[in-house]
Amino acid sequence: MSQSQTAIEQSIARPLTTLSEDEQMFRASVREFAEGELRKRVEEMDEQGRLDPALTKLCFDLGLMGIETPEEFGGAGGSFFQAILAVEELSRVDASVGVLVDVQNTLVNNALIRWGNQEQKTKYLNQLASEKVGAYALSEAGSGSDAFAMQTRAVDGGDHFVINGRKLWITNGKEAEIFIVFANANPEAGYRGITAFIVEKSTAGFSVGKKENKLGIRASSTTEIILEDCPVPKENVLGEVGKGYKTSIETLNEGRIGIGAQMIGIGTGALECAIRYTGEREQFGKHISEFQGVQFQLAEMATDLEAARLLVYNAARMKDAGLNFVKEAAMAKLYSSRAAERITSKAIELYGGYGYVKDYPVEKFWRDSKIGAIYEGTSNMQLQTIAKLIISGK
Repeated sequence: MSQSQTAIEQSIARPLTTLSEDEQMFRASVREFAEGELRKRVEEMDEQGRLDPALTKLCFDLGLMGIETPEEFGGAGGSFFQAILAVEELSRVDASVGVLVDVQNTLVNNALIRWGNQEQKTKYLNQLASEKVGAYALSEAGSGSDAFAMQTRAVDGGDHFVINGRKLWITNGKEAEIFIVFANANPEAGYRGITAFIVEKSTAGFSVGKKENKLGIRASSTTEIILEDCPVPKENVLGEVGKGYKTSIETLNEGRIGIGAQMIGIGTGALECAIRYTGEREQFGKHISEFQGVQFQLAEMATDLEAARLLVYNAARMKDAGLNFVKEAAMAKLYSSRAAERITSKAIELYGGYGYVKDYPVEKFWRDSKIGAIYEGTSNMQLQTIAKLIISGK
């Protein structure tokens, strides 16, 4: 890494006072991996719209796919905050790998850790920590923000449930072998019939459908999931029958902090590029970073990023401390996704015409940032959550 690059990173360094020595070392190790193994693959993966399988294996080998999973189940036994640091550092280089690790840790693993029984944890957490990618299948064509409107059905078949339905926008859908699938086992009860199931890719009647051709995070697979008379044994019910709505809501609250981490990683990568470029680009006989107008834009970007990072870190700390973090998670996701869009857009403008072409990295950061306002709860849903909680006095 060049001396100038190191200086740029130090100029927008994370607030080190909030990190323990172990956390700083962990973050440094993830950054080393991102720079050494990930960066050289980013352009090709984005162009091809697929993750390099060798890179996914490296994520497992380094323990990044089971950060918070207890050691007894093959994981690293780390904290939620460490998972957030990993997502941030990976997304600074490539948000597609960032969301691969994010979904694995903050959604799939977290759901099993919190709601799984001992047998389920032993069987599935070990696999998810060592070799198998997981996915979280909640959304449907008519059930996005209104998750309770899902049409996927689970019919009691004695010692198993038979599931029929289609899921859309499933992150990791192509790579995953273990899915957390939500279906309504009692439609007459409305949302109180929604149940979470652990479904393996090899199950009869289960198939992966269309892979979406996306604007951003192109290497991350987003697919349709099809279940046709799919038999799932009753021991694969995650939590209790009819309590899936609680599982989905509470797991997504944690996942939103992960998306916040992805967004601040994207913002960091774009800002570093902008600082470096403006210090090299010359116009009117001097570097454009010497112009006050450019300096002010960089200052605005850095301030936006720092505010977003502190919101995300605070929400993650609250989660680890066992505090109620729902409002803080919503604020972190809302603000960080908006900040990432602003920062990456300004980075493109500072690059001028070069910012608009794929020969330079900032256009990808901008494309990757847009999804932050959409998945795991749109910005409008975050505003609704925040408003409800502040008005109620919570």
